Amino acid sequence: MDPSLQAETERLRHAWDRHDPAWLGQYLVRDVEDPRRNLQSILTRHFLLSTLQQPEWEPIFQAELDFAAALNWILNPAHGIATPDDRHLLRFGLQTGAANVEGIEIPPFLRRIYSQLPLRIGPVTVPHYLDAWLQRPEPADPDDPHLESVLDTFARLWSQLLEPIPPTGLRVLEPACGSANDARFLDRYGLLRIFDYTGFDLCPANVANARALCPRGRFLEANLFELPFPDRAFDLAFLHDLFEHLSPRALPVAARELCRVVRYGLCLHFFHMDEIPEHVVQPLGPYHWNLLSLDQTWNLFAREGFHGVPIHIGSYLQQRTGSPRTHNPAAYTFLLYRSQP
Repeated sequence: MDPSLQAETERLRHAWDRHDPAWLGQYLVRDVEDPRRNLQSILTRHFLLSTLQQPEWEPIFQAELDFAAALNWILNPAHGIATPDDRHLLRFGLQTGAANVEGIEIPPFLRRIYSQLPLRIGPVTVPHYLDAWLQRPEPADPDDPHLESVLDTFARLWSQLLEPIPPTGLRVLEPACGSANDARFLDRYGLLRIFDYTGFDLCPANVANARALCPRGRFLEANLFELPFPDRAFDLAFLHDLFEHLSPRALPVAARELCRVVRYGLCLHFFHMDEIPEHVVQPLGPYHWNLLSLDQTWNLFAREGFHGVPIHIGSYLQQRTGSPRTHNPAAYTFLLYRSQP
């Protein structure tokens, strides 16, 4: 490995090694980053499930996007839905189709979603998760087991749908998997039973956490700059929020190495990207916090034979659900496929 990449590897490893393992285990799985209501995590699951070619699942995909949009609005502290009285007022407004109730503005997309629940789709019923949450008499508590049950709504639905599906044999890779941040939810939703999943991370504490939190997955310490896998060892890969932390020298190396080991499809998530001509390089302590150029990043994968569609998460959310905002307007996702796998 190039000495500069080796030095960058050590800096990246140190950036994570300095944290307590318990903190690492909760990082990026709470609040707006909770994979059950984070749109990019939902797109990861839909990307994997789309390989099963079940067109009848499209309405369920849409219902899960609506679920994320609705819960993210209600649980956003800025909207002030915190007390039992607040929830009672909001529910009354939703039941009557009101646009405003005692100062609470109720957006059209939320009124639409509420009016459609419960929703029967093929063999499953999406329950009235909004009523389930809004009728709680206690104050809102992020650790409330009742909220956990509401958040697990689609975990239960997908587990039911996937139960009769036999293992596909498709091999899935996740670089920078953290403490099984997404993998533990893939397992809860029933996906790890049908996909052969491998995750890797630079940080030993993350790998240890991942093995404990997600026993069904396969986890190892590895470096995206130099992967210990043969060419096209995996059919699919997904990756969350890594490329912004790499130096300009490391970016093409990481992209080439990822493309080398993946045969068919990539689902790549970015948290700091814009439609600008060049990257804005921003070193931050031991690593980077770059603003990536969409075109420059896209070209890294196009050169390796991958093509597809870039998705601006805020625009996608508005188009698919009517929700006017997302917590991160700089988030993008690439869905990429190799033309000749």
